[in-house]
Amino acid sequence: MHVILIGYRGTGKSAVGKRLAEKLKMPFYDTDELIERLVARSIREMVQEEGWPYFRKREGEIIRELAVLREGVVATGGGAVLDQHNCGILKEQGLLIWLTADVMTMAERIRDDVTSEGRRPSLLHDTLQETEDALRQRLPIYRGLADLSIDTTGKSIDEIVETACRFLYETGRFVRKESTCQEVP
Repeated sequence: MHVILIGYRGTGKSAVGKRLAEKLKMPFYDTDELIERLVARSIREMVQEEGWPYFRKREGEIIRELAVLREGVVATGGGAVLDQHNCGILKEQGLLIWLTADVMTMAERIRDDVTSEGRRPSLLHDTLQETEDALRQRLPIYRGLADLSIDTTGKSIDEIVETACRFLYETGRFVRKESTCQEVP
């Protein structure tokens, strides 16, 4: 079983996933990074050269491959949930934690993320408007899949991980002796 992070771009899935995996003593998988390795191109290049359908197909392949692994913390791309087949696999294979933030925070994080500027497709016009438009479609999907929702607005990575650990501890899932994800008072 996996701990799977879902949510829109700019909510902290990759950063939180890495830290949570460390605490749980589990491997970390970032679907976007795995796709880039699979095709030896950035997501931006894939989308520009082949289009979104090509990228989504590769994303589905990676999600199916991860499903056969025993366990791990998985950070999905923000749009992975747009494919119903992906949703079924994700829900079947793990516990889903939806990371969210207010729209302004997500838009600011997207604009300020210089490390992903060359890797991810740029939002074409108004980052805030495009974020709002995408969320109208995706919010019901995220909400329907999530076992837990964590608002990351104004929170540190450690605070978010602590919330996830508390939930995992309370449900008795994924917290093993070697884990440093302990009950939080």
